[in-house]
Amino acid sequence: MHDIEPFYHWLDIYNSAEDEASPFFGQTYNEFGYDKKVYNYYIHPRWDEFEAENLFVKQLYTDYDDGVVVLELIGEWNDAIGNDIMFLKRDIIDKMRDQGISKYILLCEYVFNFHGSDDSYYEEWAEDVAEESGYICFISVLDHVLEEMKRSGIHRFVQMGKKWNDILWRKMDPISFVQFVESKL
Repeated sequence: MHDIEPFYHWLDIYNSAEDEASPFFGQTYNEFGYDKKVYNYYIHPRWDEFEAENLFVKQLYTDYDDGVVVLELIGEWNDAIGNDIMFLKRDIIDKMRDQGISKYILLCEYVFNFHGSDDSYYEEWAEDVAEESGYICFISVLDHVLEEMKRSGIHRFVQMGKKWNDILWRKMDPISFVQFVESKL
């Protein structure tokens, strides 16, 4: 897992460590020291931490004028034991909402497991974005993770499913990617 880097091809367009409005502003990375882990597996040092124990994030792109953010995730999303959605919502999403973000695109292909629980944070998040005509979209979710998310009922609040899993987003620039996602809503 230490070889899985956050997507870096958009860094010349957007860098969260240089964005004063980002929750990750000023973040520095030790490219030679691996200290972050998902369970016993080291992950690449450029992933960003929040309070979730085994889930990490990278803010790949943000457009404050359009109110959109693209986040990439890696690890195990565990709402049942760790309440990861609460930490994601409070530590990242709410801070972004304060900056005018109402459109959330989460790249989930490196979310290897999902353990659901209560869907109230997803409902709250969906209500928040609905006030601003926004959306929440999960892209490239692994099939077994998608099934678990559906069993947890979060598909009622999040755009997700097969039509969102075949997008070749790495071949697009971030603006084209966001426009493509919005064309499919």
